[in-house]
Amino acid sequence: MEFSYVDYIIILGYLLGVAWLGVRIAGRQSNTSDYFLGGHDIPWWAVLFSVVATETSTLTFISVPAVAYGGNLTFLQITLGYIVGRIFVSTLFLPAYFEGNLTTAYQFLQERFGDSMRNAASTTFMVTRLLADGVRLFATAIPLAIILRLGGAFTGWSDVEVYLLSIAVISVITLVYTLIGGIKAVVWMDVMQMVVYVGGAIFAGVIMVMDLPNGLSGAMELAAQTNKLQLVDFGFGQAFADFIAQPYTFFTALIGGAVFSVASHGTDQLIVQRLLTTRNLKDSQKALIGSGIVVALQFGLFLFIGLLLYSFYDAQTAQQLGLATTDEIFAKFIVEQLPVGMSGLIVASLFAAAMSSLSSSLNSLASSTTFDLYKPYFGKQNTPAEDLRISRIFTTVWAVILTGSAFFFAYLQLQAGERPAVVELGLGIASYTYGGLLGAFLLGRLFSKPNTKDALIGFFVGLLSLLFMVKGPLQELLPGEGLAIAWPLYTVAGSFIVLVAGKVSQWVRSR
Repeated sequence: MEFSYVDYIIILGYLLGVAWLGVRIAGRQSNTSDYFLGGHDIPWWAVLFSVVATETSTLTFISVPAVAYGGNLTFLQITLGYIVGRIFVSTLFLPAYFEGNLTTAYQFLQERFGDSMRNAASTTFMVTRLLADGVRLFATAIPLAIILRLGGAFTGWSDVEVYLLSIAVISVITLVYTLIGGIKAVVWMDVMQMVVYVGGAIFAGVIMVMDLPNGLSGAMELAAQTNKLQLVDFGFGQAFADFIAQPYTFFTALIGGAVFSVASHGTDQLIVQRLLTTRNLKDSQKALIGSGIVVALQFGLFLFIGLLLYSFYDAQTAQQLGLATTDEIFAKFIVEQLPVGMSGLIVASLFAAAMSSLSSSLNSLASSTTFDLYKPYFGKQNTPAEDLRISRIFTTVWAVILTGSAFFFAYLQLQAGERPAVVELGLGIASYTYGGLLGAFLLGRLFSKPNTKDALIGFFVGLLSLLFMVKGPLQELLPGEGLAIAWPLYTVAGSFIVLVAGKVSQWVRSR
């Protein structure tokens, strides 16, 4: 089955509709408080869904079902850590943000350690987002290119051309409503786009169940027989080096997921900005903790679809189905099995997931650039209208930079002739720098004696130390076997080293 004209009309109509609706919903902004914080008047439930949509990319839609298809349900263990981490952030970090009436997460570091620490943290955030979101935006093009090609479109195009087209379309449409509508447009379009992509996934699952030869019970029976319903894996009995290299054993997932969530939702402007748009601290806490529960349910939904696919395709491997990897299996079902019009809606939902992530990055990067790096040094005398104009310029600049980063990753990966584990690559990049950020926040929040010098020493020692714990060029320079840790532990190790190095610096200084 190929895409029909109806499918393409649906996709085009959706993209144009998103841009128009995003601008209409947001209304007019008169200052940066409206543009970046929505006037502190966005309902908590809308922020909840926006946080979830921000964390969700097209890879969640495509790759998480593939995780269950090729493995089991142990991936869900990490979501328990996500919930624990959010509870910690809601009690330790959010009160400090609201008490200080802050506009970015890094203003707390300025008040505690001074301008240099704020600048270091803000710059690290920007570099992290540049790399991680470049990977994420490139990853968006993978399932879109697969689906469009399986559907018979762009058959004369090269892989690079199809990928660059997908990236460019997503970037331009997202920039339009983010540039004009600000955070209100971002949040409300996140809500709508989450409804679209979750609804699309549920519809695909219903169609699948209806077409299963032995129904839902048969699918679950097959999953049980092949041990795909396993939820918990403690990983005991392995050597220590092997144990800490496995990302989805229970304690690694729980501790790593919790610490990662503390860093991503407590120190990353991408998420913190959303939480600061609520009306008060209580609303912010409800949005944050509730998002952890919804993320767990969402992962459960996509893993369940993977189990249904396993039964639908009679446990065949990707190679037996004529596919390169299991990541292409859900895409194959979408193109070949869904009725006319619904395939187009599913592809539109993939664009929805991609645009919700990208719009959040653009707005948070622009806000951090404006408030952390521009205004304290160059814009102290600006009027609200001038600040708003500068903010929109930064939004546009970051859109160009992120698109270029995605083009760069697409070129490198396609030239290499192989596809990376892009989900883990993106999360690994974020996890790597989160360790330094979280350690600096905890050093300032939990201890009163460390000063700016101690915080900076701890911050950079933490970042440098991780280079020797992650598989890469530096490990090859070390004698013997390097200690490679799983990506959920990057943040754990990094933040711990920052705390220790900062306290040691303070102890040496006070001697």
